[in-house]
Amino acid sequence: FNEITKNAVLESLKEPRKVDKNLVNAYLARRALDFLVGFNLSPVLWRKLPGSKSAGRVQSVALKIITERELEIEKFNPEEYWSLKAIFNKNQDKQFEGKLIKINDNKIDKLSIKTETEASNFLEKINLSKYKIKEIQKKETKRNPYAAFTTSSMQIEASRKLGFSANQTMRTAQKLYEGTEIDGETTGLITYMRTDSVIMSKDAIAEVRTYVIKKLGENYIPNEPRVYKSKAKNAQEAHECIRPTNINLDPSYLKKYLNVDEYKLYEIIWQRAVSSQMASAIIDQVSVNIENENSDIIFRSNGSSIKFPGMLAVYQESKEEDKKEDEEKDSNLLPPLNADDALNLIKAEKNQHFTMPPPRYTEASLVKKLEELGIGRPSTYASIIKVLQDREYVILDKKRFNPHDRGRVVSVFLENYFNKYVEYDFTADMENQLDEISDGKLDWKEVIQKFWDTFKKLCDDTIGKSNREIIDVLDNALGPHFFPPMGEDKDRKCPICENGRIGLKVGKFGGFVGCSNYPECKYTVQFNQIKDAKNGVLTGPKEIGIYPETGEVITIREGPYGVYMQVGEGTDEKKPKRVSIPKNFEPDEIGLNTAIQLLALPRKLGFHPDNNLTISAGIGMYGPYILHNKKYKGLEKTDNILDVGLERAIELIAKPTIRGNATLKTYGEHPEEKKEITSHD
Repeated sequence: FNEITKNAVLESLKEPRKVDKNLVNAYLARRALDFLVGFNLSPVLWRKLPGSKSAGRVQSVALKIITERELEIEKFNPEEYWSLKAIFNKNQDKQFEGKLIKINDNKIDKLSIKTETEASNFLEKINLSKYKIKEIQKKETKRNPYAAFTTSSMQIEASRKLGFSANQTMRTAQKLYEGTEIDGETTGLITYMRTDSVIMSKDAIAEVRTYVIKKLGENYIPNEPRVYKSKAKNAQEAHECIRPTNINLDPSYLKKYLNVDEYKLYEIIWQRAVSSQMASAIIDQVSVNIENENSDIIFRSNGSSIKFPGMLAVYQESKEEDKKEDEEKDSNLLPPLNADDALNLIKAEKNQHFTMPPPRYTEASLVKKLEELGIGRPSTYASIIKVLQDREYVILDKKRFNPHDRGRVVSVFLENYFNKYVEYDFTADMENQLDEISDGKLDWKEVIQKFWDTFKKLCDDTIGKSNREIIDVLDNALGPHFFPPMGEDKDRKCPICENGRIGLKVGKFGGFVGCSNYPECKYTVQFNQIKDAKNGVLTGPKEIGIYPETGEVITIREGPYGVYMQVGEGTDEKKPKRVSIPKNFEPDEIGLNTAIQLLALPRKLGFHPDNNLTISAGIGMYGPYILHNKKYKGLEKTDNILDVGLERAIELIAKPTIRGNATLKTYGEHPEEKKEITSHD
């Protein structure tokens, strides 16, 4: 049976069959492949890249996807461009926005206007013109519902809409599948959550259609049930889609039985399943062209409105963060307009932009990429992503994956010495072969033997490579990253001994950057200089650069009282120079100039006009402060210790000090002192 429903199970019992040997063989082949890769490739890493923890058939390809995207970002050169928009209205009606699409018979594309001078010239002409509606185009479009969830689409949507990690989504879905006690009976709430299938059982479809008719009306369902087909490569449809076991258990009813995460996930599973069998939404789209009196300037304004909500009455899919802004621009509601209507130009403005590099992968977009490439199984994506983080190959920063230096080294090593086995096409082809084994078209032992013959030889050959050769390969490939701008020798002079060349090295505890004169020159920087993904603390010193006064290395470290900066290592006789990092500074974003300014604190701001005493700014054990007349005044959250000036300092000094959550009360002015009398509760 492919669906866990009463009818399906009873029907399957009428037609028992023997165990499908092909499916068993496909399982054996997949397990053998993963073991052969993991158990043989990982020891190669341990020998040649100490500190590296593991490699895997799919894990290493996922790492390659993340590191290649980072390389694209680093190589990206932003390009300046300008846009022009105008705000119009008709009489006193609602204002609406138009975007310049044509001027002086030239079509304006995204990158057409390159300079501010050109934009200013166009803006001047725009402001001197009068405008009217040239034409209005109206069309009706349909928005069809999406299929009920598969494992991967559930992970993607839970990431975008709920902010859940893939692992959190699967844990929560497992609890919903296992069930909860409702009215004294344990009830499983969703079907099996590891599936590639978008097919819904006939019983469930009938249940959904009945529910929608009862709640919303017959016009909210199509004449015939909707049938979906999987678009994913290598889809294995052993189970039906992910759906509620009982559509009548709507989220509002179950809310009292579930915790917050369970409720949120159940709600989108229920909404997606119900909407998948509903009528399409009907959208009215309007496109308005606005021209000047000479017809040599044209603006366009787009708008849309929902004519019939259909499936949108229950569910609307979230979009990728990078596409949200563009979609919002096209969802404006326009006032009633007709051709030849005269318009008022309220204002026109020019805006500077720069082209953006491709975004780093989120969990959602990484899962989508793996699925598109046909790599791995959706049920394993959560564990793969977790392994990459646990191995400290990548970190999740602001919900986007950033490769750790250790991850870069592993990825470059595999790219150079095991290139075939981390190629997208090869990994996807292995998935196809596994599927052909399950169909009985290939012999699993022959597939494994063919793989093993070449893979084992490559492992043996790589083990035999000299460490010097491997380090040179890595140093050459990662030079542009570790030693920007180009990783050339002239950029690699050792800052300590000044006649050595800094480069990539491998020690017994992992990779590091060191001087060619090591061990005579002690200049080294470890890779573990980045925030730990799991708990947000520094796992080791992070190098910022060289402190010009002493030639020592500036590092950021995590101490028992928070994050701080240190110069050098100090000696038994002399402690190193240190300064706490204020809470409104992001340690990962501090560069050398900022570090030097923080280490130069306290700084003199000037003299107080009332008593001519010095005012200075610094950082103490309780954070940034202003010091005047031997009294300290803390900075407010919006103040930057490096930017605060004399005027702001005087303003802060004049403010009464309020500790904790005290309420300040003012009683008036003292008759002799001529100062306000205040108290705190």
